[in-house]
Amino acid sequence: MHPKNAFYAQSGGVTAVINASAAGVIETARAHPEAIGTVYAGANGILGALHEDLIDTAAESAETIRALRHTPAGAFGSARYKLKGLEENRAEYERLIEVFRAHDIGYFFYNGGGDSQDTAHKVSQLGEAMGYPVTCIGIPKTVDNDLPLTDTCPGFGSVAKYIAVATREAGLDVASMAQTSTRVFILETMGRHAGWIAAASALAREAKGDPPHVILLPEVPLDEQRFLERVKASVEGFGYCVVVVSEGVKNADGTFLSDQGTRDAFGHVQLGGVAPAIAALIKNTLGYKYHYAIADYLQRAARHIASATDVEQAYAVGQAAVEQALAGRNAIMPTIVRESDAPYRWHVGEVALAEVANVEARMPAEFIDASGFFVTDACLRYLRPLIAGEDYPPYRDGLPDYARLRGERVTPRLPDFRA
Repeated sequence: MHPKNAFYAQSGGVTAVINASAAGVIETARAHPEAIGTVYAGANGILGALHEDLIDTAAESAETIRALRHTPAGAFGSARYKLKGLEENRAEYERLIEVFRAHDIGYFFYNGGGDSQDTAHKVSQLGEAMGYPVTCIGIPKTVDNDLPLTDTCPGFGSVAKYIAVATREAGLDVASMAQTSTRVFILETMGRHAGWIAAASALAREAKGDPPHVILLPEVPLDEQRFLERVKASVEGFGYCVVVVSEGVKNADGTFLSDQGTRDAFGHVQLGGVAPAIAALIKNTLGYKYHYAIADYLQRAARHIASATDVEQAYAVGQAAVEQALAGRNAIMPTIVRESDAPYRWHVGEVALAEVANVEARMPAEFIDASGFFVTDACLRYLRPLIAGEDYPPYRDGLPDYARLRGERVTPRLPDFRA
């Protein structure tokens, strides 16, 4: 049997460490030339396969691929593009198989969240049905930490570290100015249905009275009266109040505070701007001067302060994806399995794609304290090892020196695709 080529694609919102997974895939594949020929990367994620826009990673030097490990964002381009169900748009899935067949691709590595794992699962099924079996391995990635059956999701640890650092530093700023200026600071984080990122801000607290003083989570409907009482008590007791709020916080009736009335490419309600809504509530009711910040892309792009644990795990799942494929595994996703908290020990496991596709893992009730405005010690024990260690990128002229790809395209062999 001659070596089959591989297709790798990045999906959805990118992270500070998704390229470390890419490096794990490509370097491991290069170490097995007897089984894997060329790794083609999809330009702009799965769109690269649909439009036969493939990047030849063989044109990239070993040094460049190694540098992906410390480079943020999606080096090959990502996309918020969800393939519909097989019954709704079979043509898209058939197109993927046609492109794979045309380029002798026998391995599909899809680096993304729950929707992406669903796509990889469907492709594995359709390839078999069309007489062109493809080994499909999902690679976990999401800053929201909401994939099930894995201890954590690569990308989360670095966002958690960024938010914890930002909370501590901004808290010191507010504390130093509170006597004559800002009394309330609000930091908005990502997190649609799961409050993991906002919860990570709790790691900033070293002693009673330290920020954050209030954490608003999507898992806990906002009780405005109790929230305002908590803010007032913090200002009166400590001189100031730092609030960390997840973008997915809901009212008592279940509607998002920051619902913009639009939907993204995955069909999700478009969120953003919960911090100014919370700020206005505080100003109009309590009259405190405030400032707010929306971390937005900064939190997921901050490779300069990435968690060493996160970088290691991101590379490990990319490496494991290839090794599992070569071992004959199919329609699975490598997972992080925690062995102990302190010292933190873990290994790579696996789970069937069917079990993780389109499933969200939210914060368990035992991780949220009785007030609903903070987290428990159990949550802190879970979070601490995920932000451990520093993995600084190299610097040149005072700035991080990130990888730049040649991005050589593969010559198309099929007619243009029209869905």
